Parts: sequence; structure tokens; C-alpha cells
Amino acid sequence: MRSNVQLLSKLRFISARRRLELYPPLWLMRIKVLELDGNWDHVRIRLPLNWVSANAAGNMYGGYQACLADPIPALACLRKFPGYRVATKKLELDFVHGGNSDLVLHFDFEQKQAESIRQELDEHGRATPCFHMTYVREDGGICTHIKNTVAIRPKGYIAPRKKCSDGQSTQK
Repeated sequence: MRSNVQLLSKLRFISARRRLELYPPLWLMRIKVLELDGNWDHVRIRLPLNWVSANAAGNMYGGYQACLADPIPALACLRKFPGYRVATKKLELDFVHGGNSDLVLHFDFEQKQAESIRQELDEHGRATPCFHMTYVREDGGICTHIKNTVAIRPKGYIAPRKKCSDGQSTQK
């Protein structure tokens, strides 16, 4: 699978929007990138409700929503902070209303937050920012609130081990 991702990243004649749509896991979901500026400051992606994504009640599966919401802040951070290893650390979804239509993921990377992250990286060499996103239904109502925490670490970073109360060592 990694070779598919590497191949897509090298196809510079294809726009960033189209490369994101062709990324294998997202392509299978049939997403449509509606807005993606060059710096990943504002991203809007349509997630279609169809026979694959609908549960028995006709609403979009929460796991389907999570699959799209997971990588977006990490990809934005990779763009803004090259040279770091970036991964989703924690993803929380709060389902406010049923997703009974196509949904649009709204992600905005505020300049103030980017500056704060840059300062934390300069001071500590790592950062763990939290991003807030929403899924919006076709009627304009908010379907889901998303909180995505991203770990930005130097390449080669190894988290310190922490002891559990039972004496076993675990990753922090």
C-alpha cells in the first residue's frame, strides 16, 4: 500500500485535491474535495451517503465519518511543518444529529494556532495540538462535532516508557 501513496505523491501534474481523492482508502469512500487551498488552511470534503455508508436507519455510519476525519489535520500539519513525523493521537466524535444526507467535513487551520504550534515546536521540539472540525448535512445543520488531537514529533522520536500500576512497561 505504501507504494501507492508514494506514487500518488510523486504525480505533481495531478492537483493536491485530486491526489487526496485518489488516495486509496478515501477513493473507496468516493469523497469529493470541494475546497483545499495550497496551505491546507481551509478544507471542505463531501462524504457521500450511499448504500455502503448508510446504516439500517439510513444515517451515515460513525466509523465512516471517523475514517475521513482522522487524517485531515495530520496531513495539514505535514504540509505546514515539514520534517516532522505527524500522526493522529486521539479522535473524538460527538454525534449531534443523524447524518441522513451527504456530509461535508469542515476543517479550518487558523493562523493563530499555526503560530502557537510553531512556537511549541521551537521551544520543546514537539507539539500535540487539538483541532476541531464539523460534519454539516445538506440542510446546513451540524451532524457531528469532531475533536482530533495530533502528535507532531521529530523524525526518529521514541516516546519515553511509563510504568503501569501493575509494574508492566507501556508506551506513554
